Amino acid sequence: MWVSCIVLGLLISFVPFTIFYGKAISPWIIPALMLGFLFFGVIRRVRVYEVFVEGAKEGFQVAIRIIPFLVAILVAVGMLRASGAMDAVVGTLGAYTQEIGLPAEALTMALIRSLSGSGAYGVLASVINNPAIGPDSYTGYLVSTIQGSTETTFYVLAVYFGAVQIRRMRHAMATALIADLAGIMASVLICSILFT
Repeated sequence: MWVSCIVLGLLISFVPFTIFYGKAISPWIIPALMLGFLFFGVIRRVRVYEVFVEGAKEGFQVAIRIIPFLVAILVAVGMLRASGAMDAVVGTLGAYTQEIGLPAEALTMALIRSLSGSGAYGVLASVINNPAIGPDSYTGYLVSTIQGSTETTFYVLAVYFGAVQIRRMRHAMATALIADLAGIMASVLICSILFT
């Protein structure tokens, strides 16, 4: 416990230092953390290499277990977009959401983000690269904020819950979708305040 408190105190003490010298030290943070973990393992007399190899073996087994769930969710998202269902929903709801500060382009992001991270990134890239919208517009700021404020809920539930064989996920799904909705609403509110 005391080691954790000391490490946490050291990390907090570095905050002012990183504010002033962040660009100089940022390339060294990950290597310093890796060396710190190795040093901590050596101090605790852990066989670091053997433990690393065992962890890598377990990681490979986890990857094998989640591949079917990953393929299933990616196929479902591809079918949803290819069928035109997403465009139909956005076309119908876009006129109404425009009134509350959520343009149709951002509505696409809000709907696809909970399904697929790569699909949401594609929407983000298309909005930012669109010369009529661009990255410095309200919609550009909004889709970027939604991207950072929400999670790929169905992807996470399908892949990780499926990998550990959790069947009853309705409460986790409801909580995650409420959190996504809160992220979207907060994004609209904050972007409306800051960028309109």
